[in-house]
Amino acid sequence: MTFTNAISATRAPFHKNWLLQGLVLVFALAWSYSVWETPDLANWVLENVLVFVFLGFLIVSYRKFQFSDLSYLLICAYLVLHVYGAKYTYAENPFGYWVQELLGSTRNNYDRLVHFSFGFLLAYPMREMFLKWLKFPVWVAWLLPIEITLSVSGFYEIIEWSVADIFFSEQGDAYLGTQGDIWDAQKDIFLAFLGAILATTIVSVIKHGLNLQEPGAHE
Repeated sequence: MTFTNAISATRAPFHKNWLLQGLVLVFALAWSYSVWETPDLANWVLENVLVFVFLGFLIVSYRKFQFSDLSYLLICAYLVLHVYGAKYTYAENPFGYWVQELLGSTRNNYDRLVHFSFGFLLAYPMREMFLKWLKFPVWVAWLLPIEITLSVSGFYEIIEWSVADIFFSEQGDAYLGTQGDIWDAQKDIFLAFLGAILATTIVSVIKHGLNLQEPGAHE
């Protein structure tokens, strides 16, 4: 499969698309593993509420609107990172501890990785949605993923506060995962914002360098 085919708006139906079937299987296994023997089931449920909503959107919209294979690959990568973090809580993630020891960091930075990945991995699918589904101009589709990443990240921090302080205070520390950093929310928002900027910049450079036309794109 070439890069051009991967980003093409024309895709094989699900029953013939081995890549998409493989991604569904990979995520299903990762999701099942994340809930199996999780040390904090209540936190797992809280962390996965938005996953259920997002998957529902992908399933319901599939018949009418479909992402490219590249977008589904990026979405799958982000969801796998998220559910792996949900298994242990972000602050207690084993991979994060390994990186912490490797780099000599003072905290488990797995949450930082996932927040950065939110912008870096999902900016391209958002860009594709604005171009292909909503037929927005290219410059708008370049700008909106960055703005949406910034606003959604801020809104998510509000959700975290409400869950931790109002609705499920007993799960507050595990869900927030601030690890004593009073600027944790601001750093998370910035990293997602930075990820979206980097992703859209890389995509623009590649497409201009290869002279590729995005699906549904118009100036």
